[in-house]
Amino acid sequence: MPIRVTPVGRDEPAPLPMPDRFRHEVTYFMTPAGEPGVPHLGPGEYFVRLTDARKVLDDGCIELVSPLDSAMRAEVELSEDHERWLEWMIAHELEHIVLKS
Repeated sequence: MPIRVTPVGRDEPAPLPMPDRFRHEVTYFMTPAGEPGVPHLGPGEYFVRLTDARKVLDDGCIELVSPLDSAMRAEVELSEDHERWLEWMIAHELEHIVLKS
């Protein structure tokens, strides 16, 4: 079942439909809680700094770090869905989003 990515605190833009798997993948892009400028997040909410979104889109990949060994890293290419979402975030200057079913 697809989900909708919706801006928090804004009526526009319209929600962006994404595949259900994005519910787990969005965590690869989020700015960690406690970082400067990151608001308190409610259930299903995520914050992605605009500068980070631009960098990831420009790089075309994300770096994943193994939870078992921080020395183990892998670069993963962005999917078309990731690119579409990042382009939507950047075009509308969004950082704070919520995922809804």
